[in-house]
Amino acid sequence: MMNLPLYPDGYSPKPPDEIEIETLELVVYPDRRRVFLHLVVTPFTERPNLLIAVRDAEGRIAAELSIIETMHHDMEFTLHLRTPGDTAGDYTLTAELFYETRNPPQSRAETRFRVPGAPAQP
Repeated sequence: MMNLPLYPDGYSPKPPDEIEIETLELVVYPDRRRVFLHLVVTPFTERPNLLIAVRDAEGRIAAELSIIETMHHDMEFTLHLRTPGDTAGDYTLTAELFYETRNPPQSRAETRFRVPGAPAQP
């Protein structure tokens, strides 16, 4: 019988109090209206919740995503920026991991990014 590992070597599931956001990476798509997000949390025995929000430079929500009791510790999402008109500018993406309550979150990660201006037309 073949043994297929579910987790990398030495990376076994942990109880809820040891779960953290480990990786938060993003890439702005060429259309400047979508953001690719790669999120990794500690492998878990109990499924956590996540709240992801993208805010523009003025603090307005440009994208938001709620994940309830995720089944996966390594996740990828595409967020659509709801900013009307041109999306160029500075943004902050915040991810919060929680179980029972979000106040305060058990783990929080934040990254800043810039959506470039539209390329010049020839």
